[in-house]
Amino acid sequence: MEGEERPDNVVYVGKKGVMSYVLAVVTQFNNGTQTVVIKARGKLISRAVDVAEIVRNRFVLDAKVGNIVIKTEELMSEDGNKSKVSAMEITLSK
Repeated sequence: MEGEERPDNVVYVGKKGVMSYVLAVVTQFNNGTQTVVIKARGKLISRAVDVAEIVRNRFVLDAKVGNIVIKTEELMSEDGNKSKVSAMEITLSK
């Protein structure tokens, strides 16, 4: 990902608490963004689903789930081995 341009409307879900990502998504919508993409890999996919649902049900009630993309990404580990990991992208729009 180094050197890769990250779009403003994408929220990458990691190891922080769910509410950190909810705040990031809500902030995007409050800044006028019409669509926000929530991305996650592996075990964090369930956290991305939680983020989307909390945003829709508590904070941005008019947000709709758009496209949901599931895929497999190949990652290179530090020791040089390739491993496949599931990934998901959830698009929310206002």
